[in-house]
Amino acid sequence: MTQVMKGVRVLEVAQFTFVPAAGAILADWGADVIKIEHPVRGDTQRGFINIGGIKCNPQRSPFIEHPNRGKRSVGVDISTPEGMEVIYELAKTADVFLTNYLPQQRQRMKFDVEHIRAVNPNIIYARGSAYGDKGPERESGGFDGTAFWNRSGIAHSMTPPEMPGPLAQGIPAFGDSIGGMNIAGGISAALFHRERTGEASEVDVSLLSTAWWAAGTSIDMGIDYGEMSRNRMPSSGGNPGNPLMGNYWTSDKGTINMCTLTPGPHIKNFFEHIGHPECASDERFATAEALMQNWEAASDIIRDAFAKQTFVYWREHLKTYSGQWAPVQSLMDIASDTQALANDMIFEVEASDGGAPVKLVRGPVQFNHAPVETTRAPMASEHTEIVLMEAGLEWDRIEELKAKGAIA
Repeated sequence: MTQVMKGVRVLEVAQFTFVPAAGAILADWGADVIKIEHPVRGDTQRGFINIGGIKCNPQRSPFIEHPNRGKRSVGVDISTPEGMEVIYELAKTADVFLTNYLPQQRQRMKFDVEHIRAVNPNIIYARGSAYGDKGPERESGGFDGTAFWNRSGIAHSMTPPEMPGPLAQGIPAFGDSIGGMNIAGGISAALFHRERTGEASEVDVSLLSTAWWAAGTSIDMGIDYGEMSRNRMPSSGGNPGNPLMGNYWTSDKGTINMCTLTPGPHIKNFFEHIGHPECASDERFATAEALMQNWEAASDIIRDAFAKQTFVYWREHLKTYSGQWAPVQSLMDIASDTQALANDMIFEVEASDGGAPVKLVRGPVQFNHAPVETTRAPMASEHTEIVLMEAGLEWDRIEELKAKGAIA
């Protein structure tokens, strides 16, 4: 694997998933990521044992492995002056300082940008927040369920108007993982800029801005046109104006998503695949213009055709169709999807409990077709002594700091 970040050191003072996910991506890419954790309780997320009704084994927790694989953990009590002295020592050796603490917390404990830059003027200072580091709500905390899903408008857009209330976010840390990738990209650009110019930048990514970027096309449309699309109630049939787009239900209640945005070149091939070759020469459907005008009649024919065969049948049969489509799968289905596996979208790390390896999802970027090579998430404070000794702290001082409770 090409370690594009090899030689880069990241000092991460952060908890939960959003900002640590950025550290995980950088670690996947070869960076040495030092995760600072409380010397007693560790990252607060280590205590999560029940999420969405699913019980979690703290020794094999996806809420720790996903955003923390490949890192080294150092236990430091940043609320103490002695603990902050350790942070400054580590910051001197780092290229990037990464945090999601709120502004007042950063100021009170003296690790805001001016404090870290005082010991290392060339460090990239990266912040992740709920709502951004400017404006009247910069001190407001939040999670992806609040900032990314609800406040952003995504929950509203994803909920059909006929429903009595907005859909809840069904995927834990959904916006967190996307936002973490954005932070990793911003840090990479800042490192490139520093290499070219010598200038160290500050990097900011919020969950709100992450959501707005993800929904940018709809938001731009809404601002310019004064109206915005919303999700529709589930049904079997084509989208208004294009019957080669829409969800179609199979005989066993599976769903095939047709997504042929430009149907013209695919009309003949499509109708042959669904067993109605005669429709391709029907003047109502023979051209894209005619098909779009008579979309309801075509949708009825297509819906009936899909309803006569099983989901598995269509998933195999449509592989030779010339246009675009997809089986509607669950997140569990994708774990065994041959195309996903062929592209190394899942990798394994050893388990800290000594059991079977833990399977993890790789980040979306791959270099030179090579799979990810990394290690499991660290146990809390697992690497305290070795990292501090690498930073130049003598053993006597390490023992003294331990005795004071400043480090683990």
